[in-house]
Parts: sequence; C-alpha cells; structure tokens
Amino acid sequence: MKIYITKIFLFIGLAFFIGCQDFEELSKNPNNPTNVPASLIFTKVCNDLNENPWSAAHQYSQYWCINYEYYGNQNYSWTTSNFNYNTLYDVQKMEEEAILGGADAANNPYKAIGKFLRAYFFVNMTQRLGDIPLTEALRGSEKITAPKYDEQKAVYVQALNWLEEANTDLAALIKIGNTTLAGDIYYNNDLSKWQKAVNAFRLRVLVSLSKRESEVDIKAQFAKIMSSPAQYPLFSSSSDDLAFTYNDVVNKYPTNPDNYGFNATRYNLADTYIGTLTSLNDPRVFVVAEPADSLLRKGLKPSDYNAYQGAPTGESLADMSYKVTLELYSYINRHTYYSNYTADKNAMVGYIEQCFNIAEGINRGWFSGNAEEFYNKGILAAMSEYGISEGTNTFYYLPKGKVLGESVAYNVQVSTSSYLSQANVKYKGNNADGLTQILTQKYLGFFQNSGWEAFYNQRRTGIPNFNVGSGNTNGQKIPLRWQYPNSERVINSTNWTSALQKQFGNTNDDINNTMWLIK
Repeated sequence: MKIYITKIFLFIGLAFFIGCQDFEELSKNPNNPTNVPASLIFTKVCNDLNENPWSAAHQYSQYWCINYEYYGNQNYSWTTSNFNYNTLYDVQKMEEEAILGGADAANNPYKAIGKFLRAYFFVNMTQRLGDIPLTEALRGSEKITAPKYDEQKAVYVQALNWLEEANTDLAALIKIGNTTLAGDIYYNNDLSKWQKAVNAFRLRVLVSLSKRESEVDIKAQFAKIMSSPAQYPLFSSSSDDLAFTYNDVVNKYPTNPDNYGFNATRYNLADTYIGTLTSLNDPRVFVVAEPADSLLRKGLKPSDYNAYQGAPTGESLADMSYKVTLELYSYINRHTYYSNYTADKNAMVGYIEQCFNIAEGINRGWFSGNAEEFYNKGILAAMSEYGISEGTNTFYYLPKGKVLGESVAYNVQVSTSSYLSQANVKYKGNNADGLTQILTQKYLGFFQNSGWEAFYNQRRTGIPNFNVGSGNTNGQKIPLRWQYPNSERVINSTNWTSALQKQFGNTNDDINNTMWLIK
C-alpha cells in the first residue's frame, strides 16, 4: 500500500511539474536548432559567391576546349538555369539572426553586406535570364508563392540603390569602429575591404549597362564614384580582390595532381584565347599553355610565340579529337596546373577588371580621366598575377614522353615597356579602336576567374570575336540567355508567361532571345 501511495504522489508531482512548463519548450528537439549564428550563415553565403575556374563558364567563354567525348563537348545547347533565391533566403536569415544576436537593427555589418549580396545575386540572375521576380520574391511568409516578375531595368536600378546604401552603411560602421562581423572567408572581417568590393562591383554593374546609357544614369553614377575616392574607395591593388582561396586538403583547385591522370590531356586551350595571346606576343601564353608538339618537331622552340596553337571552339569534336592525336594543339600547361597543389586565386571581383572597367568608362566619355593609365595598370597587374616580371623569366612545360616532375625549364626575356609599346597594344585613344583594346585585355584578364563575366562582356560588345562552327550546334550561334527554371512554368505559369510575352513578344522561352540589357 505504501508503494502504491508513493507512486500516486510521484505521478501528481510530475504532472504538476510538467503543467508549470511551456509545452512548446518541452517539444523542442535539441538536435535540430531553430537559431543559427549569423556568422555561420554568412560563411555559407560567402561560399555560394564562388564560381569555380576550369568550369563551363570558362569553357563557353572560349578559353579551353574538351577534346574527348566522354568529358563533354563544345555544344552551345544549354537550356535552363537555376535561381539564386535559396542563397538570398540565407542572406535574409543572416540579417534576422544578427538582430536576434543583439546587433543594431538599423545598421550592422551583416545588413550592410547583405545589401551587397542582394545586388550581387539579383544581378547574377538577371544577366542569365532577363526579367526576374524581385519585389515579391522571398515573401513566402506572406503567402506570396507565385511572385510577379520585375523588368530587368527595375532589377538593375534596385541593385544600384542597394550598392549605394551598402557603401554608406559600411562607411558609418567603419567610422565608429564596428568589429562585430564574423565568419568572413574573404576579408577576415575587414569592413574597409568589403566597402572597396562594393564599389568595384558597382563599376562592373554600370559598365554592364553601356547599351542602356540613355535609360539609366550610368554616366552620373560613374563620375560620382570616380570623383569621390574618399566616399567611394576602390581596390588599390590585386591584394584587395574579392577572391576565393583554395587549399590542398579539402577544397582543392579544380586542376591538381589528383586528377592529372583523368583529364590533363583531355583539355586543350581554345584558339580564341591562345590566338589572342600569341598575336600580341603576350608572355602569359608560356604560363597557361604548352607548345604544340607538332610545331616543336618543325624546329620551333618553347620560347617561340608561334609554337602555341589553340583549337577552334567551333570545330567538330571528331576533328578536334583527331587533331589532338596529331599533336597539333596546345594542352593546358601541365606543369602550372597539375604539378602541385598551389592554387591560383579565383577573383570574383578584382582589381584587374576594375582597371579595365574604369578605362572603358573613360573611353565612353563617362568621366574625364586618363584611360590609357588604367589600361596599362590593368595589363601590368594581370602580368604580375602570373608571376611575370621585367627581365629574365623562367617558364616550364612537360615534353612528350615525360611525366610530372620532369618538366623542362626555358627562359624568356620580358620587357613590359616593349609589350605596351607594340602597335597592337599601345592604347589608340578614346575611340572605337581604343575600346577594342580595353575589351581585349579585359578578356585576357578574366582567364579562370570571375565566373561568367568574360561571356557577358563578349555578349555585350562582341569582343573578342567568338569562334562558331559545326561543333557548337544551336544553329552555329552563341546563345544570349538561359531558359527559366522548369518549375516556373508549373508553379508560376501566369507570371512566367506574362514575363516572356512582355520581353520578347511571344511565349517562347528561347536561349537566343535578346534581353533588354543587350538590345
């Protein structure tokens, strides 16, 4: 009986104890947290910014080719592209968690950088697709599950506004010495460097709008940034780049000793890129490419510019594969890219591009500066990134029949002043010829960095001339955009159809349609 009575009291006590607690609190799973520090989300979003080198972005920008069918081809027959709303939702959550963690709701580093990130990803999407949801996007909590599409112009205007606000907010935080940012894999939580990245990216956005100069205040914004360096600080060297860093353990550079046996001879350089380098007697060719063995057998030396031959991107895969067996084309430099784990940095927004963007803006009359100065700075900075310096430079290549570790060294005398004074390199002035030079050097500077920027610049300007042929399909045309995600025609059909009709005059989601940006 005593045992029975004791159990009754224990039961009553337990019920009373439970009743005095919040049932929702008891039901929480400690292994499934509902709150995550803003810094952890920020790190994840920073990773999402990165677009790998030696990827489709660079292949279809005609830097390199695939010469073996198992690994792919050069077909410009892509279809859909994904949205970036999952990452943008993370940006939104990052800002919310920062406030929950005690940050000032009006202005904190996560909110300031969040404005840059919004601009970056919305511009990224609209460049690929055209009109996209913006004002009604990320509003699922308000039961907006089928957001309307905003016109591309409106997306750009909003992005530029966010960048202006981000610069202002970061300046205020820097002034008061705010050091609460954490989780930054790019700048080690240095807000002053983020501010430079914001403004360098804004120059990119302004330049990308060159065809729409009469519809957006590009000239005024460009001049405002260039005229006020204290208010709008920019990159001062490549050390300021917003660049993703690879390592030799868990995040290796895409080409490295581990995959040498798989694809080192399945990739060769494209003629659009190699041909441009050799036509300019550009020593970067010695770093990125190997001389074609067939040309060495004819008596040329590795130090001869005409010993390097890229493959035409439009060539059929069958022809390219056959000519590779004849050793007519240059492989990517296996010593540079496969002999060790030392990685090139991947600049998503960089000083080299900034120099050429400024030169382009001046050439177009947006600011009364010295375009040649920035043009030359961009070239010299690009050379420096490849380790090329004035005087004797030692380069390496892997001869036929040799294995990694048996590369052969050769020397080349480099004179940067002689390079810059060549007739086809020396800046020809603020005219069409000068603009072509700027855009050509910008293309060379984009090699294996900045994602699709080389492609977008070529789409906008036609420079360099992309090679097309039977190997490209798509009617031997370079596509102008991607199709919207397939899910849109199912879950957002009305707005998707309206957006297509409004942009292109029909409901054909075609990769050859011309968006507002490049009309």
